[in-house]
Amino acid sequence: MKKSFMARALNKNKKPESIIKRARNYFLGSFGSPCSFPPRKILEIAPLYPCSCGFQLISAVSYTIPRLNARILAHHAAILWYGRTFLQTVHPMLKKLFQSLRTPRRRTQHIRSTPEVLNSGQHSLQKAQFSRYAVNIVERLQGAGYQAYLVGGCVRDMLLGITPKDFDVATSATPEQVRAEFRNARIIGRRFKLVHIHFGREIIEVATFRANHPQNEDDEDNNQSSRNESGRILRDNVYGTLEEDAQRRDFTINALYYDPVSERILDYANGVHDIRNHLIRLIGDPKQRYQEDPVRMLRAVRFAAKLNFGIEKHTVQPIRDLAPMLREIPSARLFEEVLKLFLSGHGAITFEMLVDLQLFAPLFPASSDALEYNPEYTHTLISEALTNTDLRIKQNKPVTPAFLFAALLWPALPARVLRLQERGMPPIPAMQEAAHELIAEQCQRIAIPKRFTLPIREIWDMQERLPRRSGKRADLLLDNPRFRAGYDFLLLRESAGEQTDGLGEWWTDYQDANDSERRDMIRDLSGKEDGTGAPRKRRRSSGAKRKRAGASGE
Repeated sequence: MKKSFMARALNKNKKPESIIKRARNYFLGSFGSPCSFPPRKILEIAPLYPCSCGFQLISAVSYTIPRLNARILAHHAAILWYGRTFLQTVHPMLKKLFQSLRTPRRRTQHIRSTPEVLNSGQHSLQKAQFSRYAVNIVERLQGAGYQAYLVGGCVRDMLLGITPKDFDVATSATPEQVRAEFRNARIIGRRFKLVHIHFGREIIEVATFRANHPQNEDDEDNNQSSRNESGRILRDNVYGTLEEDAQRRDFTINALYYDPVSERILDYANGVHDIRNHLIRLIGDPKQRYQEDPVRMLRAVRFAAKLNFGIEKHTVQPIRDLAPMLREIPSARLFEEVLKLFLSGHGAITFEMLVDLQLFAPLFPASSDALEYNPEYTHTLISEALTNTDLRIKQNKPVTPAFLFAALLWPALPARVLRLQERGMPPIPAMQEAAHELIAEQCQRIAIPKRFTLPIREIWDMQERLPRRSGKRADLLLDNPRFRAGYDFLLLRESAGEQTDGLGEWWTDYQDANDSERRDMIRDLSGKEDGTGAPRKRRRSSGAKRKRAGASGE
Protein backbone atom coordinates (compact mmCIF):
# COMPACT_ATOMS: atom_id res chain seq x y z
CA MET A 1 0.00 0.00 0.00
CA LYS A 2 1.20 3.47 -0.74
CA LYS A 3 2.13 5.29 2.45
CA SER A 4 0.36 8.60 2.88
CA PHE A 5 0.28 11.66 5.04
CA MET A 6 -2.97 13.45 5.98
CA ALA A 7 -3.58 16.49 8.13
CA ARG A 8 -6.74 18.32 8.96
CA ALA A 9 -7.75 20.95 11.49
CA LEU A 10 -11.01 20.34 13.33
CA ASN A 11 -13.59 23.11 12.98
CA LYS A 12 -13.91 25.05 16.24
CA ASN A 13 -17.70 24.69 16.30
CA LYS A 14 -17.80 21.01 15.28
CA LYS A 15 -14.97 19.34 17.19
CA PRO A 16 -16.02 16.66 19.75
CA GLU A 17 -16.24 17.80 23.36
CA SER A 18 -13.99 14.98 24.60
CA ILE A 19 -11.22 16.12 22.25
CA ILE A 20 -11.52 19.69 23.47
CA LYS A 21 -11.01 18.56 27.06
CA ARG A 22 -7.98 16.49 26.22
CA ALA A 23 -6.53 18.72 23.52
CA ARG A 24 -3.06 18.84 25.10
CA ASN A 25 -2.67 15.06 25.44
CA TYR A 26 -0.80 12.88 23.00
CA PHE A 27 -2.15 9.43 22.18
CA LEU A 28 -1.30 6.10 20.56
CA GLY A 29 2.27 6.42 21.81
CA SER A 30 3.24 8.58 18.83
CA PHE A 31 5.67 10.60 20.98
CA GLY A 32 6.19 8.00 23.66
CA SER A 33 3.06 8.98 25.63
CA PRO A 34 0.19 6.64 26.60
CA CYS A 35 -3.14 6.79 24.78
CA SER A 36 -5.46 9.25 26.51
CA PHE A 37 -8.31 9.52 23.97
CA PRO A 38 -11.30 7.16 24.09
CA PRO A 39 -11.02 4.52 21.36
CA ARG A 40 -14.37 5.58 19.87
CA LYS A 41 -13.18 9.16 19.38
CA ILE A 42 -9.95 7.95 17.84
CA LEU A 43 -11.87 6.04 15.23
CA GLU A 44 -13.86 9.17 14.43
CA ILE A 45 -10.76 11.05 13.29
CA ALA A 46 -8.43 8.19 12.33
CA PRO A 47 -9.92 5.73 9.83
CA LEU A 48 -8.65 2.19 9.40
CA TYR A 49 -6.25 1.56 6.53
CA PRO A 50 -5.89 -1.86 4.84
CA CYS A 51 -2.48 -3.52 4.93
CA SER A 52 -1.01 -6.96 4.32
CA CYS A 53 -1.90 -8.13 7.80
CA GLY A 54 -5.46 -6.77 7.81
CA PHE A 55 -6.50 -3.34 8.97
CA GLN A 56 -4.17 -0.99 10.76
CA LEU A 57 -5.05 2.15 12.67
CA ILE A 58 -3.28 5.27 11.50
CA SER A 59 -0.92 6.82 14.06
CA ALA A 60 -2.22 10.13 15.30
CA VAL A 61 -1.31 13.02 17.50
CA SER A 62 -3.46 15.82 18.88
CA TYR A 63 -2.29 19.10 20.36
CA THR A 64 -3.29 22.70 20.89
CA ILE A 65 -1.19 25.50 19.42
CA PRO A 66 0.20 27.37 22.46
CA ARG A 67 -1.31 30.70 23.32
CA LEU A 68 1.78 32.81 22.78
CA ASN A 69 -0.11 36.08 22.86
CA ALA A 70 -2.87 36.77 25.34
CA ARG A 71 -4.83 38.60 22.67
CA ILE A 72 -4.83 35.71 20.16
CA LEU A 73 -7.26 32.82 20.64
CA ALA A 74 -5.85 29.30 20.68
CA HIS A 75 -7.12 26.74 18.17
CA HIS A 76 -7.06 22.97 18.01
CA ALA A 77 -5.45 20.80 15.39
CA ALA A 78 -5.17 17.05 14.81
CA ILE A 79 -2.28 15.60 12.78
CA LEU A 80 -2.62 12.11 11.28
CA TRP A 81 -0.01 10.09 9.46
CA TYR A 82 0.76 6.53 8.42
CA GLY A 83 3.85 4.41 8.15
CA ARG A 84 6.99 6.24 9.25
CA THR A 85 7.21 8.45 12.30
CA PHE A 86 5.90 11.97 12.05
CA LEU A 87 9.39 13.53 12.08
CA GLN A 88 10.47 11.25 9.23
CA THR A 89 7.39 12.01 7.12
CA VAL A 90 6.95 15.77 7.16
CA HIS A 91 8.87 18.37 5.24
CA PRO A 92 11.85 19.83 7.24
CA MET A 93 10.23 23.27 7.38
CA LEU A 94 7.00 21.79 8.77
CA LYS A 95 9.06 19.74 11.22
CA LYS A 96 10.61 22.94 12.63
CA LEU A 97 7.13 24.54 12.86
CA PHE A 98 5.58 21.63 14.74
CA GLN A 99 8.60 21.32 17.05
CA SER A 100 8.11 24.95 18.08
CA LEU A 101 4.43 24.31 18.84
CA ARG A 102 4.36 21.05 20.73
CA THR A 103 4.91 20.53 24.41
CA PRO A 104 8.32 18.94 25.23
CA ARG A 105 8.50 15.43 26.59
CA ARG A 106 8.56 15.18 30.33
CA ARG A 107 11.44 13.63 32.18
CA THR A 108 10.98 10.50 34.19
CA GLN A 109 10.91 12.56 37.37
CA HIS A 110 7.38 13.92 37.66
CA ILE A 111 6.98 17.52 38.60
CA ARG A 112 4.89 18.59 41.50
CA SER A 113 1.86 20.09 39.75
CA THR A 114 0.18 21.39 42.90
CA PRO A 115 2.39 23.74 44.93
CA GLU A 116 2.33 24.28 48.62
CA VAL A 117 0.61 27.64 48.98
CA LEU A 118 1.62 29.88 51.88
CA ASN A 119 -0.90 32.63 52.49
CA SER A 120 0.03 35.99 53.95
CA GLY A 121 -0.53 34.73 57.49
CA GLN A 122 1.92 31.83 57.00
CA HIS A 123 5.01 33.83 56.07
CA SER A 124 6.71 37.10 56.97
CA LEU A 125 6.89 38.70 53.52
CA GLN A 126 5.09 41.92 52.72
CA LYS A 127 4.57 43.65 49.41
CA ALA A 128 6.20 46.86 50.65
CA GLN A 129 9.51 45.05 51.31
CA PHE A 130 10.15 44.50 47.60
CA SER A 131 11.24 46.96 44.93
CA ARG A 132 8.25 49.04 43.89
CA TYR A 133 9.42 48.76 40.29
CA ALA A 134 9.43 44.95 40.45
CA VAL A 135 5.99 44.93 42.05
CA ASN A 136 4.73 47.30 39.36
CA ILE A 137 6.00 44.97 36.62
CA VAL A 138 4.17 42.00 38.16
CA GLU A 139 0.95 43.99 38.48
CA ARG A 140 1.09 45.25 34.88
CA LEU A 141 1.82 41.79 33.45
CA GLN A 142 -1.00 40.25 35.46
CA GLY A 143 -3.30 43.05 34.32
CA ALA A 144 -2.41 42.20 30.70
CA GLY A 145 -3.53 38.61 31.21
CA TYR A 146 -0.19 36.93 31.94
CA GLN A 147 1.06 35.06 34.97
CA ALA A 148 3.84 36.90 36.80
CA TYR A 149 5.67 36.43 40.11
CA LEU A 150 8.69 37.66 42.01
CA VAL A 151 11.01 34.68 42.06
CA GLY A 152 14.33 33.23 43.15
CA GLY A 153 16.95 34.91 45.27
CA CYS A 154 14.91 37.95 46.29
CA VAL A 155 12.20 35.74 47.83
CA ARG A 156 14.78 33.46 49.46
CA ASP A 157 16.78 36.36 50.93
CA MET A 158 13.68 38.12 52.23
CA LEU A 159 12.64 34.96 54.08
CA LEU A 160 16.12 34.86 55.66
CA GLY A 161 16.09 38.55 56.60
CA ILE A 162 18.77 39.45 54.03
CA THR A 163 18.42 42.53 51.84
CA PRO A 164 18.34 41.31 48.20
CA LYS A 165 20.82 42.80 45.74
CA ASP A 166 18.33 42.56 42.87
CA PHE A 167 14.78 41.52 42.08
CA ASP A 168 13.78 39.02 39.40
CA VAL A 169 10.38 38.43 37.80
CA ALA A 170 9.17 35.23 36.11
CA THR A 171 6.23 35.36 33.74
CA SER A 172 4.25 33.41 31.16
CA ALA A 173 4.79 36.27 28.67
CA THR A 174 7.48 35.77 26.05
CA PRO A 175 10.37 38.28 25.86
CA GLU A 176 8.73 39.93 22.85
CA GLN A 177 5.44 40.29 24.71
CA VAL A 178 7.19 41.79 27.74
CA ARG A 179 8.95 44.31 25.52
CA ALA A 180 5.59 45.21 23.97
CA GLU A 181 4.21 46.03 27.43
CA PHE A 182 7.19 48.16 28.58
CA ARG A 183 8.84 50.81 26.44
CA ASN A 184 11.88 50.81 28.75
CA ALA A 185 12.52 47.09 28.16
CA ARG A 186 15.41 45.51 26.25
CA ILE A 187 15.83 41.86 25.24
CA ILE A 188 19.30 40.47 25.98
CA GLY A 189 21.08 37.13 25.61
CA ARG A 190 21.09 34.34 23.05
CA ARG A 191 21.80 31.28 25.16
CA PHE A 192 19.12 32.36 27.62
CA LYS A 193 16.82 35.15 26.44
CA LEU A 194 15.94 37.68 29.14
CA VAL A 195 14.36 41.10 29.33
CA HIS A 196 15.94 43.97 31.27
CA ILE A 197 13.49 46.71 32.26
CA HIS A 198 15.29 49.93 33.20
CA PHE A 199 14.10 52.31 35.89
CA GLY A 200 16.92 54.82 36.13
CA ARG A 201 19.85 52.97 37.68
CA GLU A 202 17.71 50.04 38.80
CA ILE A 203 17.27 47.14 36.40
CA ILE A 204 14.59 44.48 36.89
CA GLU A 205 15.27 41.18 35.12
CA VAL A 206 12.22 39.44 33.62
CA ALA A 207 12.42 35.82 32.44
CA THR A 208 9.81 33.72 30.64
CA PHE A 209 8.80 30.41 32.25
CA ARG A 210 11.16 27.71 30.97
CA ALA A 211 10.54 24.02 30.41
CA ASN A 212 12.84 21.02 30.58
CA HIS A 213 14.73 20.11 27.42
CA PRO A 214 13.61 17.15 25.28
CA GLN A 215 15.67 14.07 26.03
CA ASN A 216 15.71 12.89 22.41
CA GLU A 217 18.14 14.78 20.18
CA ASP A 218 15.69 14.46 17.27
CA ASP A 219 13.08 16.30 19.32
CA GLU A 220 15.29 19.32 19.95
CA ASP A 221 14.93 22.53 17.97
CA ASN A 222 18.38 24.09 17.67
CA ASN A 223 16.81 27.53 17.58
CA GLN A 224 15.35 26.96 21.05
CA SER A 225 17.55 24.42 22.79
CA SER A 226 20.77 22.52 22.24
CA ARG A 227 23.32 20.47 24.16
CA ASN A 228 26.87 19.34 23.56
CA GLU A 229 28.15 15.77 23.71
CA SER A 230 28.54 15.83 27.51
CA GLY A 231 24.96 17.03 28.08
CA ARG A 232 25.79 20.69 28.80
CA ILE A 233 23.00 23.03 27.74
CA LEU A 234 24.20 25.43 25.05
CA ARG A 235 20.88 27.17 24.44
CA ASP A 236 17.88 27.36 26.76
CA ASN A 237 14.87 29.05 25.20
CA VAL A 238 12.27 26.32 25.61
CA TYR A 239 9.29 28.09 27.13
CA GLY A 240 6.87 26.27 29.41
CA THR A 241 4.41 26.54 32.25
CA LEU A 242 4.83 27.76 35.81
CA GLU A 243 5.07 24.15 37.05
CA GLU A 244 7.75 23.30 34.48
CA ASP A 245 9.67 26.46 35.32
CA ALA A 246 9.77 25.51 39.00
CA GLN A 247 11.10 22.04 38.17
CA ARG A 248 13.73 23.48 35.81
CA ARG A 249 15.30 25.74 38.46
CA ASP A 250 18.54 24.62 40.04
CA PHE A 251 17.97 24.61 43.82
CA THR A 252 14.84 24.16 45.89
CA ILE A 253 15.48 27.39 47.79
CA ASN A 254 15.33 29.30 44.49
CA ALA A 255 12.04 27.71 43.31
CA LEU A 256 9.83 30.03 45.35
CA TYR A 257 7.29 32.29 43.65
CA TYR A 258 5.83 35.29 45.46
CA ASP A 259 2.69 37.02 44.21
CA PRO A 260 2.70 40.58 45.61
CA VAL A 261 -0.93 41.07 44.58
CA SER A 262 -2.34 38.20 46.68
CA GLU A 263 0.77 38.09 48.95
CA ARG A 264 1.02 34.30 48.55
CA ILE A 265 4.13 32.13 48.15
CA LEU A 266 3.97 29.15 45.77
CA ASP A 267 6.44 26.43 46.76
CA TYR A 268 6.81 23.62 44.23
CA ALA A 269 9.99 21.97 45.59
CA ASN A 270 9.80 22.19 49.41
CA GLY A 271 12.11 25.18 49.28
CA VAL A 272 10.68 26.73 52.44
CA HIS A 273 11.42 23.48 54.28
CA ASP A 274 15.05 23.53 53.10
CA ILE A 275 15.42 27.19 54.07
CA ARG A 276 14.24 26.36 57.58
CA ASN A 277 16.69 23.45 57.71
CA HIS A 278 19.57 25.46 56.16
CA LEU A 279 20.11 23.04 53.27
CA ILE A 280 21.25 23.50 49.66
CA ARG A 281 19.44 20.86 47.60
CA LEU A 282 19.37 20.42 43.81
CA ILE A 283 16.08 19.81 42.05
CA GLY A 284 16.18 16.58 40.05
CA ASP A 285 19.06 14.17 39.54
CA PRO A 286 22.25 15.98 40.72
CA LYS A 287 24.59 14.35 38.20
CA GLN A 288 22.35 15.19 35.27
CA ARG A 289 21.74 18.76 36.47
CA TYR A 290 25.51 19.35 36.87
CA GLN A 291 26.14 17.92 33.40
CA GLU A 292 23.53 20.31 31.97
CA ASP A 293 25.34 23.27 33.55
CA PRO A 294 28.57 22.63 35.50
CA VAL A 295 28.45 26.16 36.91
CA ARG A 296 25.75 24.85 39.26
CA MET A 297 28.57 23.27 41.25
CA LEU A 298 30.02 26.74 41.85
CA ARG A 299 26.59 28.12 42.67
CA ALA A 300 26.08 25.40 45.29
CA VAL A 301 29.34 26.44 46.97
CA ARG A 302 28.49 30.14 46.72
CA PHE A 303 25.04 29.76 48.29
CA ALA A 304 26.37 27.49 51.03
CA ALA A 305 29.07 30.02 51.94
CA LYS A 306 26.83 33.07 51.65
CA LEU A 307 23.87 31.66 53.59
CA ASN A 308 25.91 29.49 55.98
CA PHE A 309 23.95 26.46 54.75
CA GLY A 310 25.03 22.86 54.41
CA ILE A 311 24.97 21.06 51.05
CA GLU A 312 22.65 18.06 51.02
CA LYS A 313 24.57 14.76 50.66
CA HIS A 314 23.14 13.73 47.27
CA THR A 315 23.79 17.23 45.94
CA VAL A 316 27.44 17.25 47.01
CA GLN A 317 28.29 13.64 46.12
CA PRO A 318 28.94 14.00 42.33
CA ILE A 319 30.84 17.31 42.50
CA ARG A 320 34.40 15.97 42.83
CA ASP A 321 33.95 13.60 39.88
CA LEU A 322 32.36 16.25 37.65
CA ALA A 323 34.63 19.16 38.62
CA PRO A 324 36.75 18.85 35.41
CA MET A 325 33.65 19.78 33.39
CA LEU A 326 34.24 23.38 34.43
CA ARG A 327 36.99 23.47 31.80
CA GLU A 328 34.24 23.40 29.14
CA ILE A 329 32.60 26.59 30.41
CA PRO A 330 33.36 29.81 28.47
CA SER A 331 36.11 31.77 30.19
CA ALA A 332 34.09 35.01 30.16
CA ARG A 333 31.27 33.36 32.12
CA LEU A 334 33.72 31.91 34.64
CA PHE A 335 35.15 35.37 35.27
CA GLU A 336 31.72 36.60 36.36
CA GLU A 337 31.20 33.52 38.53
CA VAL A 338 34.59 33.91 40.23
CA LEU A 339 33.77 37.53 41.11
CA LYS A 340 30.52 36.34 42.71
CA LEU A 341 32.41 33.65 44.61
CA PHE A 342 35.15 35.84 46.08
CA LEU A 343 33.56 39.29 46.28
CA SER A 344 30.42 38.35 48.18
CA GLY A 345 31.93 38.94 51.61
CA HIS A 346 32.47 35.20 52.23
CA GLY A 347 35.54 34.58 50.08
CA ALA A 348 37.66 32.84 52.73
CA ILE A 349 35.17 30.05 53.44
CA THR A 350 34.39 29.82 49.72
CA PHE A 351 38.08 29.15 49.00
CA GLU A 352 38.16 26.35 51.58
CA MET A 353 35.10 24.71 50.04
CA LEU A 354 36.45 25.01 46.49
CA VAL A 355 39.70 23.32 47.48
CA ASP A 356 37.88 20.59 49.41
CA LEU A 357 35.51 19.82 46.52
CA GLN A 358 38.36 19.96 43.95
CA LEU A 359 36.78 22.91 42.16
CA PHE A 360 39.75 25.25 42.64
CA ALA A 361 42.04 23.42 40.19
CA PRO A 362 39.81 23.85 37.10
CA LEU A 363 39.59 27.57 37.86
CA PHE A 364 43.23 28.29 38.80
CA PRO A 365 45.40 25.40 37.56
CA ALA A 366 48.79 27.08 38.15
CA SER A 367 47.86 28.17 41.67
CA SER A 368 46.50 24.69 42.38
CA ASP A 369 49.89 23.24 41.43
CA ALA A 370 51.56 25.73 43.80
CA LEU A 371 49.13 24.66 46.51
CA GLU A 372 50.40 21.10 46.16
CA TYR A 373 54.08 22.08 45.91
CA ASN A 374 54.10 24.63 48.75
CA PRO A 375 50.77 24.14 50.57
CA GLU A 376 51.39 26.12 53.76
CA TYR A 377 52.61 29.34 52.11
CA THR A 378 50.10 29.25 49.23
CA HIS A 379 47.11 28.48 51.45
CA THR A 380 48.06 31.14 53.99
CA LEU A 381 48.63 33.87 51.41
CA ILE A 382 45.35 33.29 49.56
CA SER A 383 43.36 32.88 52.78
CA GLU A 384 44.83 36.10 54.22
CA ALA A 385 43.99 38.00 51.03
CA LEU A 386 40.40 36.75 51.02
CA THR A 387 39.96 37.41 54.75
CA ASN A 388 41.11 41.01 54.26
CA THR A 389 38.78 41.34 51.26
CA ASP A 390 35.83 40.03 53.29
CA LEU A 391 36.59 42.53 56.04
CA ARG A 392 36.72 45.45 53.61
CA ILE A 393 33.38 44.43 52.09
CA LYS A 394 31.78 44.25 55.54
CA GLN A 395 33.16 47.72 56.27
CA ASN A 396 31.77 49.01 52.95
CA LYS A 397 35.28 49.82 51.73
CA PRO A 398 36.16 49.52 48.04
CA VAL A 399 37.81 46.36 46.76
CA THR A 400 39.45 45.74 43.41
CA PRO A 401 39.44 42.42 41.55
CA ALA A 402 42.99 43.21 40.38
CA PHE A 403 44.44 42.88 43.88
CA LEU A 404 42.42 39.70 44.47
CA PHE A 405 43.62 38.03 41.28
CA ALA A 406 47.18 39.18 42.00
CA ALA A 407 47.00 37.28 45.30
CA LEU A 408 45.32 34.20 43.81
CA LEU A 409 48.01 33.85 41.11
CA TRP A 410 51.12 35.04 42.97
CA PRO A 411 52.10 31.64 44.48
CA ALA A 412 52.67 30.32 40.94
CA LEU A 413 54.89 33.27 39.90
CA PRO A 414 58.19 33.17 41.92
CA ALA A 415 59.25 29.76 40.57
CA ARG A 416 58.79 30.99 37.00
CA VAL A 417 60.78 34.16 37.71
CA LEU A 418 63.60 32.11 39.23
CA ARG A 419 63.81 29.85 36.17
CA LEU A 420 64.15 32.86 33.89
CA GLN A 421 66.83 34.40 36.12
CA GLU A 422 68.77 31.15 36.03
CA ARG A 423 68.86 31.52 32.24
CA GLY A 424 70.59 34.89 32.66
CA MET A 425 67.62 37.26 32.48
CA PRO A 426 67.80 40.31 34.85
CA PRO A 427 65.30 40.35 37.79
CA ILE A 428 62.81 42.98 36.56
CA PRO A 429 62.57 41.67 32.96
CA ALA A 430 62.28 38.15 34.36
CA MET A 431 59.37 39.26 36.56
CA GLN A 432 57.65 40.94 33.62
CA GLU A 433 58.10 37.97 31.30
CA ALA A 434 56.90 35.44 33.88
CA ALA A 435 53.88 37.62 34.71
CA HIS A 436 52.96 37.84 31.04
CA GLU A 437 53.10 34.06 30.58
CA LEU A 438 51.15 33.31 33.76
CA ILE A 439 48.35 35.78 33.02
CA ALA A 440 48.07 34.56 29.42
CA GLU A 441 47.65 30.97 30.66
CA GLN A 442 45.12 31.99 33.30
CA CYS A 443 43.01 33.92 30.80
CA GLN A 444 42.48 30.66 28.93
CA ARG A 445 40.41 29.52 31.94
CA ILE A 446 39.08 32.80 33.29
CA ALA A 447 38.86 35.75 30.92
CA ILE A 448 40.31 38.48 33.14
CA PRO A 449 39.75 41.81 31.32
CA LYS A 450 42.71 43.99 30.40
CA ARG A 451 41.54 46.67 32.83
CA PHE A 452 42.50 44.20 35.57
CA THR A 453 45.46 42.34 34.06
CA LEU A 454 47.46 45.57 33.70
CA PRO A 455 47.14 46.51 37.42
CA ILE A 456 47.97 42.89 38.34
CA ARG A 457 51.27 43.12 36.47
CA GLU A 458 52.02 46.52 38.00
CA ILE A 459 51.41 45.19 41.54
CA TRP A 460 53.77 42.29 40.87
CA ASP A 461 56.33 44.59 39.24
CA MET A 462 56.36 46.71 42.42
CA GLN A 463 57.48 43.67 44.41
CA GLU A 464 60.74 43.67 42.48
CA ARG A 465 61.16 47.45 42.74
CA LEU A 466 60.36 47.96 46.43
CA PRO A 467 63.73 46.52 47.65
CA ARG A 468 65.59 49.11 45.49
CA ARG A 469 65.45 52.17 47.73
CA SER A 470 68.83 53.92 47.39
CA GLY A 471 69.17 57.56 46.32
CA LYS A 472 65.97 59.06 45.02
CA ARG A 473 64.36 55.72 44.18
CA ALA A 474 62.39 55.54 47.43
CA ASP A 475 60.72 58.91 46.83
CA LEU A 476 59.98 58.04 43.21
CA LEU A 477 58.35 54.77 44.27
CA LEU A 478 56.35 56.60 46.92
CA ASP A 479 54.87 58.82 44.20
CA ASN A 480 53.98 55.85 41.98
CA PRO A 481 50.18 55.40 41.60
CA ARG A 482 50.55 51.66 42.30
CA PHE A 483 52.69 52.13 45.40
CA ARG A 484 49.85 51.62 47.88
CA ALA A 485 48.65 48.42 46.23
CA GLY A 486 52.24 47.16 45.92
CA TYR A 487 52.96 48.03 49.56
CA ASP A 488 49.80 46.24 50.76
CA PHE A 489 50.76 43.23 48.70
CA LEU A 490 54.24 43.24 50.28
CA LEU A 491 52.66 43.13 53.75
CA LEU A 492 50.43 40.28 52.58
CA ARG A 493 53.47 38.28 51.47
CA GLU A 494 55.13 38.85 54.84
CA SER A 495 51.98 37.77 56.72
CA ALA A 496 52.09 34.50 54.77
CA GLY A 497 55.61 33.86 56.09
CA GLU A 498 57.73 35.12 53.22
CA GLN A 499 61.11 36.50 54.34
CA THR A 500 61.80 40.04 53.09
CA ASP A 501 64.46 41.19 55.62
CA GLY A 502 62.10 43.69 57.24
CA LEU A 503 61.20 45.42 53.96
CA GLY A 504 57.56 45.96 54.92
CA GLU A 505 58.44 47.56 58.25
CA TRP A 506 60.99 49.85 56.56
CA TRP A 507 58.40 51.14 54.09
CA THR A 508 55.90 51.62 56.89
CA ASP A 509 58.37 53.79 58.82
CA TYR A 510 59.44 55.66 55.68
CA GLN A 511 55.86 56.74 54.93
CA ASP A 512 55.46 58.15 58.47
CA ALA A 513 58.87 59.91 58.56
CA ASN A 514 59.56 63.55 57.72
CA ASP A 515 62.11 64.64 55.09
CA SER A 516 65.06 64.72 57.47
CA GLU A 517 64.26 61.30 58.89
CA ARG A 518 63.85 59.89 55.39
CA ARG A 519 67.33 61.13 54.41
CA ASP A 520 68.76 59.43 57.48
CA MET A 521 66.97 56.21 56.61
CA ILE A 522 68.40 56.27 53.09
CA ARG A 523 71.88 57.02 54.49
CA ASP A 524 71.64 54.14 56.97
CA LEU A 525 70.43 51.89 54.20
CA SER A 526 73.46 52.82 52.05
CA GLY A 527 75.78 52.05 54.95
CA LYS A 528 74.28 48.61 55.39
CA GLU A 529 74.67 47.90 51.71
CA ASP A 530 78.39 48.78 52.08
CA GLY A 531 78.77 46.29 54.92
CA THR A 532 80.14 49.03 57.24
CA GLY A 533 78.66 51.75 59.32
CA ALA A 534 80.16 54.51 57.12
CA PRO A 535 78.51 55.88 54.02
CA ARG A 536 79.76 54.67 50.69
CA LYS A 537 82.28 56.88 48.86
CA ARG A 538 81.28 58.20 45.48
CA ARG A 539 83.20 56.72 42.60
CA ARG A 540 85.31 59.16 40.63
CA SER A 541 84.54 59.64 37.03
CA SER A 542 87.15 58.68 34.40
CA GLY A 543 87.40 62.36 33.35
CA ALA A 544 88.48 63.40 36.85
CA LYS A 545 91.10 60.65 36.89
CA ARG A 546 92.59 61.84 33.58
CA LYS A 547 92.63 65.45 34.76
CA ARG A 548 94.50 64.47 37.94
CA ALA A 549 96.98 62.36 35.99
CA GLY A 550 97.68 65.28 33.64
CA ALA A 551 98.31 67.64 36.57
CA SER A 552 100.82 65.28 38.15
CA GLY A 553 102.68 64.99 34.84
CA GLU A 554 103.33 68.73 34.77
